Amino acid sequence: MARDTPAPADSLHQRAEQLDALDAILPFDRRTQLAELLTDEDVATLKHLAREGIGDNSLRALASDLSYLEAWSLAATGAALPWPAPEALLLKFVAHHLWDPIRREAETTHGMPEAVAAVLRAQGLLRMEKRPHAPATVRRKLSSWSTLTRWRGLDGHFNAPGLKSALKLAVRAAARPRLRKSMKAVTSDVLAAVLKTCAGDSLVDCRDRALLLAAFASGGRRRSEIASLRLDQLVDEAPVPLDLDDPDGKTLPCLAIKLGRTKTADADAGQSALLIGRPVVALKDWMSKAGITDGPVFRAIDRWGHVQRRALTPQAVNLILKRHIAAAGLDPAEFSAHGLRAGYLTEAARRGIPLVEAMQQSQHRSINQAARYYNDADRKLGKAARLLV
Repeated sequence: MARDTPAPADSLHQRAEQLDALDAILPFDRRTQLAELLTDEDVATLKHLAREGIGDNSLRALASDLSYLEAWSLAATGAALPWPAPEALLLKFVAHHLWDPIRREAETTHGMPEAVAAVLRAQGLLRMEKRPHAPATVRRKLSSWSTLTRWRGLDGHFNAPGLKSALKLAVRAAARPRLRKSMKAVTSDVLAAVLKTCAGDSLVDCRDRALLLAAFASGGRRRSEIASLRLDQLVDEAPVPLDLDDPDGKTLPCLAIKLGRTKTADADAGQSALLIGRPVVALKDWMSKAGITDGPVFRAIDRWGHVQRRALTPQAVNLILKRHIAAAGLDPAEFSAHGLRAGYLTEAARRGIPLVEAMQQSQHRSINQAARYYNDADRKLGKAARLLV
């Protein structure tokens, strides 16, 4: 479907209504923008994927990537994405997003043309100013493009030798250091300062306190996992001893979280994380005060203090952390929700908890990924970096 002129208003309205069927997954505030960028076939593909049971997070990512690809195609070629895309268009996409910053200084036509970039920035889809995209971002968008092509029953050119070679060379040219998702980890000292800012008895304080404690203590759960947490995922376990050397002494409440589908595991993997002590008390206090008896655990609260039926979005989880980071006198630009995950492993390393035990709680699949936090903690305490101190 070529679309080089604005779509009729009635067509936009129809697509917006079609997207309403996905309002539990896609962000409602972007419905109009998505309706303007996507074609009727695009919306039909997303609805088909939803019916096929693709994960909510994966569908959100596919919808976001698809809207970006459509916007880029319109800006770069004057037409909607062709299906399947020719290899030349895939190569153009790589050339527009992965380029050599040094060469760009001498050759202004290298990389994405400014006219294309200006259109994408005006739509709020492009934030890059003077540097190329991250290679991982480009690979993800190409992967989404390939996935959507297959779901349409078509064969693409994503394994073409020319594309693979161009992508490899472009990644080298656009090489840059890998940045962490959160500049700083939310370690126990940071968490303690943040929790002081939500120590009150209001519903918002109760929710935020429970959210932050549960997200950290359960192994640093991803913001998407916290946002989508439901009551039926919580299972009461037998209390555990406060002092492991005194099994008959005082006990602590214990709760298991059935993780279901995650970024690295399917729903039937049977993975779980444990909450013990203070996080359990905070979580149950929130659910009791909010009257939550089913459905989402962490929910929006309106300006009048009414608890909504809808769950928080992953973005809301991030904003909640940043708001309390700022209230604690810290810089919210240095922290994100992923800092809770990084902070859990960093804190586990500092306290000498074995890596394998920490990974059972965090559910990291890659030892190399989890070990990076342990290695960083050890290096700062070691002698190798202190030769000239």
